[in-house]
Amino acid sequence: MSEFFNNNLGRIILTICVFILYPTLRHVINKILKNYSSHLFVSRTRTIIVKKTINFIIVLTAILILVTIWGVRPQNIFIALSSIFAVIGVALFAQWSILSNVTAGFILFFSLHLKIGDGIKILDKDFPVEAEVEDIRSFYIYLRGQNCERYVYPNNLLLQKGISILDSNNTNWKTCEEGSIL
Repeated sequence: MSEFFNNNLGRIILTICVFILYPTLRHVINKILKNYSSHLFVSRTRTIIVKKTINFIIVLTAILILVTIWGVRPQNIFIALSSIFAVIGVALFAQWSILSNVTAGFILFFSLHLKIGDGIKILDKDFPVEAEVEDIRSFYIYLRGQNCERYVYPNNLLLQKGISILDSNNTNWKTCEEGSIL
């Protein structure tokens, strides 16, 4: 056992450093993001999603560093990752509707014109919907109608149909009971 520690002392010290730096870096970046979002009056929901994305990137970076410390060559990691991304890319390209929904979800989420809590009217002659935006996710937007009905609308259709953002004083659905979405 002591031979293991003697042979790998440098790796063990670097691993401990990564485990110390990871939470510190995560805390500092989250604090900076919180201050930045409060000064720009960015919604809490968007700030949480950005925090999760940044934390995910930090975790992946820490894992990559740890794997490299313990002897896996970076070339092998990048070859494996590029193969995985190629397979995922082909699968997503084959499923263009999934890709279009994800892309539309990013557009809707980062567009400052539509945010959670807004009242909207979907301009569709066959199925007009007037509702409040409850959540914007990768594939769908979740809406709550005036009679408390819930709608799950694909993001790409929402961008294709167009919407009107309603006056916040004319919101009958605000009286619905608060509930969670699936």
